[in-house]
Amino acid sequence: MSKVQYRFNTKSLAVERVKNTFWDRVKILLGYALAGLIFSIIVLVIGFTFFESPRERMLNREVNQFQVQYEILNDRIDVLGNVLTDIQERDDNIYRVIFEADPIPRPIREAAFGGADRYSHLAGYQNSELISSTMRRIDQLASQLYVQSKSYDEVFEMAINKADMLASIPAIVPISNGTRRLMSGYGMRMHPIYKTMRMHQGVDFAAPTGTPIYATGNGVVSRAERNRHGYGLMVEIDHGYGYMTRYAHMSKIDVRRGQKVQRGEVIGEVGNTGTSTAPHLHYEVHRNDRTVNPVHYFHNDLTPKEFEIIIERASRVNQSLS
Repeated sequence: MSKVQYRFNTKSLAVERVKNTFWDRVKILLGYALAGLIFSIIVLVIGFTFFESPRERMLNREVNQFQVQYEILNDRIDVLGNVLTDIQERDDNIYRVIFEADPIPRPIREAAFGGADRYSHLAGYQNSELISSTMRRIDQLASQLYVQSKSYDEVFEMAINKADMLASIPAIVPISNGTRRLMSGYGMRMHPIYKTMRMHQGVDFAAPTGTPIYATGNGVVSRAERNRHGYGLMVEIDHGYGYMTRYAHMSKIDVRRGQKVQRGEVIGEVGNTGTSTAPHLHYEVHRNDRTVNPVHYFHNDLTPKEFEIIIERASRVNQSLS
């Protein structure tokens, strides 16, 4: 039974019974429904904001597990990176040193790749930075491993050709009794004619005219001629593997261009031709088109004591003979 309601009529000053029409009842019901809806929305907002649903809890556990796995993956990438760094160090400072090969330049080792948009498809997620950084490190590690693999292919090829390479490296003194005959070393020296300090790109061995000159490694004669730029009668030998040797101020040339020579073979005789102040042999070693100190390559022909003596003589800052 519905509750009877009354209201005071201010005009007639009498209490009258309220009679609700159908539409009044509809409005009341709609009011209750709207209040219930608002209350329900408030409850849902509070519930979803401050409380997790079972599905949300499950998804959050999965996300947390993925984060843990990514962190473990990054730790393993760190370990692999350290192992790769050790391999690279061994490759550059041991294997390539043994075979007289230049280390791989750092920019190539770093293996730069990709661009700014390479990982754009991973953006927009809660853990986008973690995922992108992990993918970036994996890609870089893969690129560095590829570079290292190619390097080992080169080292393997050099190992196959080791006997020929070792025979080709200029590793002996180009003149007999060279320890005592070395007069001027590699580096800044006083020029005998211009009397100024100039770069001396080889070493000078003082010896009588006619003293035999020996090829310091296997190779092919690339030049055998009279040089017009101060070297006089000169021979150059291409040893391959980036090496070239030059023998200058000779009195006689016993080889011709294109001729193959062996280490220890006589290629000519000491002389006093070109810009020279006394009979001597000017000897140079070039590595990849750059001059290097020849005394560092005499290890195959001298005892430790003799090598120590020739290093000391070569280090003296004096006047060159040419």
